[in-house]
Amino acid sequence: MTQPAPPPQSPDPSAHQPPDFGYPMAPQAPPAKVNIAGGIVVAVLTALAVGAAYGGILGATKHEFAYAAIAVGFIIGFATGKAGGDHVGLAAAGAVLSLASVYFGQLLGEAIIAAKQLPVSVSELFFQHFGGLNDAWRADADFLSYVFIAIAVAASFAGMKRAL
Repeated sequence: MTQPAPPPQSPDPSAHQPPDFGYPMAPQAPPAKVNIAGGIVVAVLTALAVGAAYGGILGATKHEFAYAAIAVGFIIGFATGKAGGDHVGLAAAGAVLSLASVYFGQLLGEAIIAAKQLPVSVSELFFQHFGGLNDAWRADADFLSYVFIAIAVAASFAGMKRAL
């Protein structure tokens, strides 16, 4: 009981592919993982740290520096992007936290400057007389203060883009 074998088929010319020359194609990278909670936690901690550093610089020098505001925003955006990944919500959170961090830094700098002239500590000014401190900041704030805040927000987006 033998079965006849089918005759050999000629290869389909449309299915013919040229031989591969050179190196094989690199494998595709796995999709980026997004960690929203981790990114937000890192953004908040970074915003507190660089905001305090910015306030210390302002308090020590009594001057605002555009480069310092750029650094605040860039560092927050970069840290958020590295920890959280590529997500539009994280970019927005980094921008908002950059804004808050520069504002916090300016208030802290104002408190440091005032504490040198008044018989109260920085923490007492910041926590017990926050309304008066905020009023003093508003009186001192000029157009450049708001420009520095806007610069920090823009730098946050640039830092996040660089991290990815």
